[in-house]
Amino acid sequence: MIKAAFFDVDGTLVNFKDRKISDSSKKAIKELRENGIKVFVASGRALFQIEDLVDFDGYITVNGCNCFVDEDNKLKEIYRVSLDKDDLFSLVDYLDKDRFLCSVITSKDIFINYIDDDVKKMYDENKIVIPESVNFREYINKNYEQILQLNIFVDENKESYLINNVLKDSKSSRWNPNFADVNSKHGGKEVGVNKIIEYYKIDLSEIIAFGDGGNDIGMIKTAGIGVAMGNANDSVKEVADYITDDVDNDGVCKALKHYGLIS
Repeated sequence: MIKAAFFDVDGTLVNFKDRKISDSSKKAIKELRENGIKVFVASGRALFQIEDLVDFDGYITVNGCNCFVDEDNKLKEIYRVSLDKDDLFSLVDYLDKDRFLCSVITSKDIFINYIDDDVKKMYDENKIVIPESVNFREYINKNYEQILQLNIFVDENKESYLINNVLKDSKSSRWNPNFADVNSKHGGKEVGVNKIIEYYKIDLSEIIAFGDGGNDIGMIKTAGIGVAMGNANDSVKEVADYITDDVDNDGVCKALKHYGLIS
């Protein structure tokens, strides 16, 4: 019997056209909770970046590196792991030699290392507000313990080089062609899932998880039922138990009906 459902946000609950959650998904999640099934977000976003989409029982944020549960309408942090200090300082040194766009994310803020016309265009095309730019060396020196995630705006070859040579105690995942998420090796959405179900004493066989991007693969493989959206990457579909429709075609709702979790 399914006791908990985990949902990625971008490309799963929220579409890429207007960044909104569909009415059918809102109703489906409401019905899940009415049926006694706990519902959780599992996102690459930080908590402050997750708008009040609907009511949830908890949040897996920054790819499993910061997790929260709702207790009496108050969020309780149950897991946090920051990026490795040496990795962050190595990145700062590397950026002095080879500058590329990079952002640092904490539970409360996001900053980038520079802004130019190309950066403005990219953020505008994705309908996202441009973060404030800061001096990375100064910011990381003061705040390294709070940094939960990096976004590195590089191609896959450069991503691989950086993980193998600069960010050696970190791991990367990609759900957007423009950038990769970088987190602690002790993170991952599957880690967040395990922290949540351990807290609620739920078994892995009793959960269903939905996703569409590379950072969802571990979670989908871990869940008792892993669902890939119709718009998911092929690598996600390959590990899923079920492939549903696109985010824009009520994919979440259709999969929940397929498994008899909503009417």
